[in-house]
Amino acid sequence: MGTGTTRVGDGAAGTGMAAGTAMDAALRRAYREAWPVVVAATARTTRDLDLAEDCTQDAFVRALGAWADGVPDNPTGWLTTTARRIALDRLRRETALRRRFPLLVEPGTGPDAEPEPADPLRLVFTCCHPALARESQVALTLRLLCGVDTAAIASVLLAGEAGVAARITRAKRKIASARIPFRIPDDDELPARLDTVLTVVHLLYTAGHVGSGPTLTSTDLTGRAFGLARMLVRLLPGEPEPRALLGLLLLTEARTAARTDGGGELVLLDEQDRSGWDRRMIAEGLTLATAALRPDAGHGRFALQAAVAGLHAVAPSPERTDRALIVTMYDALMRVAPSPVVALNRAAARSRVPGADLGAVLADLDALTGDPALARYPYLPAARADVLGRLGRAAEAATAYDAALALTTNPVERRFLLRRRQTVAGD
Repeated sequence: MGTGTTRVGDGAAGTGMAAGTAMDAALRRAYREAWPVVVAATARTTRDLDLAEDCTQDAFVRALGAWADGVPDNPTGWLTTTARRIALDRLRRETALRRRFPLLVEPGTGPDAEPEPADPLRLVFTCCHPALARESQVALTLRLLCGVDTAAIASVLLAGEAGVAARITRAKRKIASARIPFRIPDDDELPARLDTVLTVVHLLYTAGHVGSGPTLTSTDLTGRAFGLARMLVRLLPGEPEPRALLGLLLLTEARTAARTDGGGELVLLDEQDRSGWDRRMIAEGLTLATAALRPDAGHGRFALQAAVAGLHAVAPSPERTDRALIVTMYDALMRVAPSPVVALNRAAARSRVPGADLGAVLADLDALTGDPALARYPYLPAARADVLGRLGRAAEAATAYDAALALTTNPVERRFLLRRRQTVAGD
């Protein structure tokens, strides 16, 4: 490729396989780090969000061939330049350009202007524009700047895929019709957008755990969420909730290696080998979570969720976990940020308190079955199945497991549910 590239086949390990592995790693890293920057720069050229997204995707496809002989020293710059060239080619061929939805851009950002340098987090703040409905901000940002596919967005939002796609389309049209500028917000505009940005980062991490692929986790998505969470802490060091969110992600991620056994099968939290938990992550997560729970900082929703994760992390065994305090944290979370998912998690936590009234817990779970937000949520019937099984109602538990299986696409989770169903049914 000439100068300015790193040859991926050089050296003793320069086999075709090694070259392909190096290029694949470079592309995955670029996808995590460069996607939002390339989309934003291209949008400032095209004045059209849909076209910018398409051209960015095409640039990554071209990189598959172009980087085979050498990865550019500046992959983001290469992708940005390529995407903008693809966009300009399409615009030149577009005979009905004037009829396309315009996107208002700042002066001096025409096709020949250099893209404004910006970190990915600032671009997330850009997309979370208060002129859009909150649910549209979240869906658009996850799709456009975080690269999450529509099916995964629907899963984490507990919504239908068609509805999410329509929501994203409406947001793009609102940007066009209202001439909302695609510009980096000033510092004094950030606090008003912070809660939505926190939600986006948390859902991005969650999306890394809801895929239908062969593994439990997509490290591309979880890795991007971690990067954004750390940027948030650096950008807003005086805000407790960014620290709480990062603490929550660390405390959750610390258990990743123990979530599956040696054969790749799912292991529930209380059955995990705690020696496999990452103690370095736990220590950092606990420090952040504790700071976010200071009395003068208030108790936000991510601080409370981090507190729950921290209580699990510090318990030496399932039996010595402070279940009552975990339920107290969920009680507080229901006051601060009530939602059907929080109510479900609270009920599941109550079922684990020694001496719990499982009949009352089941009644709470049954009450949630009529909530449309949980209609596609497999963890509700799975929680009901667990409680029914512990009550000795095997046939009903098996039926509940069937309902959970009907909503679950990940093969690892499906095998786990099938094993539980077989156990409770005596198969």
